[in-house]
Amino acid sequence: MQRENLSKEMFAPPGSPPVRWRIAPALVDYPQAVETMEREAAAIAAGTADELVWLVEHPPLYTAGTSADAADLVMPDRFPVFATGRGGEYTYHGPGQRVAYVMLDLKRRRQDVRAFVAALEGVIIATLDSMNIKGERREDRVGVWVRRPEKPPLMDGSIAEDKIAAIGIRLRRWVSFHGFSLNVDPDLDHFNGIVPCGIRGYGVTSLVDLGLPVMMTDVDIRLRDSFELIFGPTQADNG
Repeated sequence: MQRENLSKEMFAPPGSPPVRWRIAPALVDYPQAVETMEREAAAIAAGTADELVWLVEHPPLYTAGTSADAADLVMPDRFPVFATGRGGEYTYHGPGQRVAYVMLDLKRRRQDVRAFVAALEGVIIATLDSMNIKGERREDRVGVWVRRPEKPPLMDGSIAEDKIAAIGIRLRRWVSFHGFSLNVDPDLDHFNGIVPCGIRGYGVTSLVDLGLPVMMTDVDIRLRDSFELIFGPTQADNG
């Protein structure tokens, strides 16, 4: 399957109840986020709660996915480090970065992990496109990337690329949790404490770094619109 061939019909079965859309009003500690995700995902799997997307910001921290290499934690004492059950390697979370925890029941939608990751990438790319930024997929690198022709070329002579969004998910009983992060205006220096996602030779960017002084509230609106294009309707949830 080509990762670009996504449609609403693939992930929004007719008659599905709206996905709850929740936005945290303040910074959320990482252990609290994991506890909430575990509880919500279990309820969704049991059929006692509707699906949920939860948008948060975290205090500065690093997370280690199931494939994390200790050598990629360059500054282990800089921020708290949390082992996590999601796939992937080391990531940074902090203020100015929008983290979307996506808890969907793929038994009802589509039991295809690769297609689900591509769909999440599609949400991010559509969000960026609404702000006239071209985000791109890479078959060998999960996440969303932005070309930076104004920067020095890569070692192989190709155009420099920076990562603007990371994805790391986990499934339990075919209910997803964890999700993706989009860099709106984080302190990019904080990424220097790790090798982000274990990928060397590339930079990290944000919407503000790209010259787009956008507010988080505006990004949230665009994310919701883009999510609904692929996954169907949402409804506000105040938790």
